[in-house]
Amino acid sequence: MTAEKTRFAYATRLNGFRADAASVWPGRNRITALDLIERAATVPGLSAVDFNFPDHLEGTTAKDIRAKLDSLGISLNGFAMRYYSDPGFKKGALTHPDKALRAKALDLTLRGLDALAEAGGGLMTLWLGQDGFDYAFQADYLRLWDETAEALSAIAAHNPAIDISIEYKPNEPRAFSLLPDVATTLLMVSDVGAKNMGVTLDFAHVLYAGEMPAYAAALIHRRSRLLGVHLNDGYAKRDDGLVAGSVHVIQTLELLYTLEKLGYRNAIYFDTFPDAVGLDPVAECSANISAVEGMCRVLDRLRGNAALDQAIAAQDAVASQRILQSALYGGA
Repeated sequence: MTAEKTRFAYATRLNGFRADAASVWPGRNRITALDLIERAATVPGLSAVDFNFPDHLEGTTAKDIRAKLDSLGISLNGFAMRYYSDPGFKKGALTHPDKALRAKALDLTLRGLDALAEAGGGLMTLWLGQDGFDYAFQADYLRLWDETAEALSAIAAHNPAIDISIEYKPNEPRAFSLLPDVATTLLMVSDVGAKNMGVTLDFAHVLYAGEMPAYAAALIHRRSRLLGVHLNDGYAKRDDGLVAGSVHVIQTLELLYTLEKLGYRNAIYFDTFPDAVGLDPVAECSANISAVEGMCRVLDRLRGNAALDQAIAAQDAVASQRILQSALYGGA
């Protein structure tokens, strides 16, 4: 990692750094999260990492994580809960029909919050992928809603100093997620009513929810708190996890433009999957940072542009596209 100045604090998905482990760590039978941090730290401009709980704490402790981060000069962006490691949660974690399993999922989450606090972090991201349904006549929808709200209230109250951020996704692994889009997620946040709760926007999730990323960010800002932004890209059919800006350049640029207007100050987290297609994760993460920094330079050319402001006010798409084209490609 270098100390170069970047526009945002950049964090990244650690699991991708397991790629090509035999070459990176020859003779090693076991790779821990501490090893993944060291490899991620070689990415120029990377300033933070996230940990999955409980996965990434296997074989290590919160104190070990804190010490390793401090030694590398990297920040802890936060923890993300993962319920998929327990097959008992396939029918639901916070909404499992078995009360004992719901209590188990809640206890796991509270232990994750305690570990996060011990590691010195302040952001827990909840992706409730196991909570949803697959068939008509499978679920009592209002019961699932109430159980989720009750659990989220307990999670938020456990440690008010920690922000709880809900990352929504239309589906996968369930056919229908209970919190599939920005509006439904904001309804849940409103029902819970916790001051330390907000929303994480994942670019690829937003795309295949049929939403415009910048509009979703604006709605979150208006009705709640935008606590996290996961940048990636894809073809709006699934969670492709491609390099940021590799498909939807204009939409990514508008999201960054909107984040600046909204005063977003948290990290940009790259939720991309270099390991899925055999890419070098260090080079891929560097490409993500380079892409966002490049788009920020385009924003420099747009900032304070009165003609763009006028075009947006008049909803004149032709005028705004010409201004964008000039900022992106040059010319008059």
